[in-house]
Amino acid sequence: MPGHKRVLLAAPRGYCAGVDRAVVAVEKALERYGAPVYVRKQIVHNIHVVTELEAQGAIFVEEVDEVPSGAHVVFSAHGVSPAVVNAASDRGLQAIDATCPLVTKVHREAVRFARDDYQILLIGHDGHEEVEGTAGEAPDHVTIVNSPEEADRVEVADPNKVVWLSQTTLSVDETMETVRRLRTRFPQLQDPPSDDICYATQNRQVAIKKVAKGADLVIVVGSANSSNSVRLVEVALEHGAKSAYRVDYADEVRQEWLEGVETVGVTSGASVPEVLVQEVLNDLAGAGYRDVEQVRTAEEDLMFSLPKELRQDAAGRRDERALGGRGRA
Repeated sequence: MPGHKRVLLAAPRGYCAGVDRAVVAVEKALERYGAPVYVRKQIVHNIHVVTELEAQGAIFVEEVDEVPSGAHVVFSAHGVSPAVVNAASDRGLQAIDATCPLVTKVHREAVRFARDDYQILLIGHDGHEEVEGTAGEAPDHVTIVNSPEEADRVEVADPNKVVWLSQTTLSVDETMETVRRLRTRFPQLQDPPSDDICYATQNRQVAIKKVAKGADLVIVVGSANSSNSVRLVEVALEHGAKSAYRVDYADEVRQEWLEGVETVGVTSGASVPEVLVQEVLNDLAGAGYRDVEQVRTAEEDLMFSLPKELRQDAAGRRDERALGGRGRA
């Protein structure tokens, strides 16, 4: 109805299973070992999450050589290369690997194809932590392809022994366009055994596509270094939104964005806690956008267990308590 202000709220949105696991891993490590616990890079790409964990005693570092010998260090959800694992071991660090299991799957694919002497075309953003970690599994076999345009220029040693893998947080449509161009040049190009782009990234993109069709403005909650959040802005613009912006916090939404806008679409990246979305919705309600309609395109119920280091340590502590109990009996 004309003049009716409303919000289309995308679902799924926000935390995915891998992010939840990584954040909980840091919290559990702080509980179990006490502060400080060190984290290499941002545990997930969200400034609010990092700030909250810092307040609890986490210390974020760029590289493991900044961590005191023997201390606990958590590897981020984006994964690390074997070189980083070895560097941590050399310093006697007690490493907790919070790499998302879906990223670990891509690492294993890289190792397998390198072992079979394939050239791996890794579709992703050069310099992103996830790409660095995956490429580090087989540096002599990996060539990074940043965009569909680069697919037109990349060279391979043997067109019959080439496979593509991808960063898990990319635009599905852009990745498939890159693959299409690669296959035009290299018809024998192999696909990964299963989808590399993670379920959460895909689900959030599908949801915002549906929202964008009916939205004058789309607001994506997420940090600037969050690949999947930035992609959501792009996808919204490509699928009908008249304008789309990314914000970390509600107070970054500008009044001029809302001028003449009847329908606002709202979503959040896979590393964003729901409290930040609710703050945006509260501010929008104050501006007259009180009618909130949820647009759901998928259900998510995937959960990952904690990193094995925390599970093993917990089991060891239970065994100690049990032995102690028997000793006292």
